[in-house]
Amino acid sequence: MRAVIQKSFGGPEVLEAVETDRPTPLGGEVLVRVHASAVNPVDLAVRSGAYPLLGEPPFGVGWDISGVVEEAGPGARFKPGDEVFGMPFFPRAATGYAEYVAVPSRQVARKPAGLDHVHAAAIPLAALTAWQGLVDAARLTEGQRVLIHRAAGGVGHFAVQIAKARGAHVIAMASAPKHDFVRGLGADEVIDYRTTDFTEAVKDADVVFDSSSEGARSLAVLRPGGTLVSIMEHWNQELAAQVEAAGRHFAGISVEPDYASLEAIAALVDAGRIRPHVSGTFPLAEAAKAHELVGSGRTQGKIVLTVD
Repeated sequence: MRAVIQKSFGGPEVLEAVETDRPTPLGGEVLVRVHASAVNPVDLAVRSGAYPLLGEPPFGVGWDISGVVEEAGPGARFKPGDEVFGMPFFPRAATGYAEYVAVPSRQVARKPAGLDHVHAAAIPLAALTAWQGLVDAARLTEGQRVLIHRAAGGVGHFAVQIAKARGAHVIAMASAPKHDFVRGLGADEVIDYRTTDFTEAVKDADVVFDSSSEGARSLAVLRPGGTLVSIMEHWNQELAAQVEAAGRHFAGISVEPDYASLEAIAALVDAGRIRPHVSGTFPLAEAAKAHELVGSGRTQGKIVLTVD
């Protein structure tokens, strides 16, 4: 089978498509014939060595997949022919940029019926990050006010939609050219971070969803008892202590596989409450070009590799 691996840390050029052995599913696992695999910023950080999750190369990056079950090991939840999507193994290696991936069947869910594989692959890591932050950690409820940083990005555009599906009042941070896009996702207010200091424009937020390392400054806009959800500084114990000392709650989120939440997200997709935005696709062999585009910071939503 074809898979994209890297033999050293570095820029996008270290990614190379190679022929390798097809994995065999074990008990409780399924072998997925991958049709699409999304690119996430964490993929770039791991590739460069900035976020050394996987040890020393060689290894394959990529976690988001959508495809069809080719084989099912004993006791697996799915059968051959089932369409599934998910984010297996994170933060361990999944080698998602590949034609086949063997995964625990409880780490994938049935693909939303109304989506093709490209759009389904765009969902898992980013949407699970938003869901685990807003729903599981912050327990966001109807009528609450939530501030979402980087609202046009991969995680942010799901966070806006999940918050609206929960009945929240959404205040979104995005550059001016992306305001129409973010409003179209359901944001009630949109603030241009380039021209406006959000600490002066926002008051009494119940929840701040921070994916931009603005945790310390975001404390100023949280009401007493509010929750700061941080995905970039989830490890920062100093920030956590500062937040708790101010009478607010800190929730550091490092996303993990969760088929039950994926099923809940899929239900919202099929109900028309959430729609993944894919701003571009590349064939598997052009993974390096996809990494270059994601690294530019100019994208809205997600970039996806097609594996057909």
